[in-house]
Amino acid sequence: MAVSPAQALIAAARRLSDAVDAMRFAAPVTHVYNPLDYAWNIHENYLRRYADGQRRVVFLGMNPGPFGMAQTGVPFGEIAVVRDWLRLAGPVGQPAKINPKRPVEGFACTRSEVSGRRLWGLFRQRFGEADAFFAAHFVANYCPLAFFVDGRNLTPDKLPAAEQAALLAACDEHLCALVAALAPEWVIGVGAWAETRAREALGGGVRIGRILHPSPASPAANRGWAEAASRQLVELGVWKA
Repeated sequence: MAVSPAQALIAAARRLSDAVDAMRFAAPVTHVYNPLDYAWNIHENYLRRYADGQRRVVFLGMNPGPFGMAQTGVPFGEIAVVRDWLRLAGPVGQPAKINPKRPVEGFACTRSEVSGRRLWGLFRQRFGEADAFFAAHFVANYCPLAFFVDGRNLTPDKLPAAEQAALLAACDEHLCALVAALAPEWVIGVGAWAETRAREALGGGVRIGRILHPSPASPAANRGWAEAASRQLVELGVWKA
C-alpha cells in the first residue's frame, strides 16, 4: 500500500524527534524543549489534516518560538490562530526539564507569538479559510527544538559549530523527507537562515526563495511585514499580484 504524504511526514517527524532527543547541548544553553515530544498529538493532527497531499509552496521557519510552537506543537503556532483558524486543540504535556521562566501552558498560554500572528494573519487575510491556504501551501520549521539561556531564547544558528553539526544533519534529512513527500515547486525560507539551510540541504530540484522574517525584533518587519512579504512573494512569482 502506498504511503500518503501525511503518513510519510509523521514517520519523518518521529525520526527527527528521536534523533534530536539523543543530542546534548552545553552551556550557555540551560533548557531545551522538543514540542515533537510533549505536544506530539497536536503536531501529528496538524500533519494529518494539512499535509494530506502535494503542496506547491512550503514556508520554512527556523525553530519554535517560546509562545508559539513551544506551546502548541504547530510551526509559528500562535494560540488563537491554532485554535480558531487551524481548528487544532487538545492537551499538551511538559518538557523533560522545565524552564520556570518559560513555562509550557499549552492552549492556556496568554502570551502572543507575534511572528506567528503576523505570518498566519497574512495567510488568513489572503485566503480566508485555512483549507484554502493549505490546498497549495504548507508551513514547517527546519529545527524542532527551542533553546533557552535561562529566560532568553537562543536560536540554533548561535550554537557552537560542533553542536550544530549533528543537529543540522538531522534537520537536513527531515527537510529532504518533507520535500520528497510534498513535492513542492517552491521552498520559501522565512528569514535568511532558513533559506540558507534549505539551499544547503536541498540543492537543486526545487525553487528556493526568501521572505522577511516577521519577528518584532526586525525594524523592517515592524514597518508593515505583511505588505513586504506579499510584495516579495509576488516578485518571486510565488503569488499573483
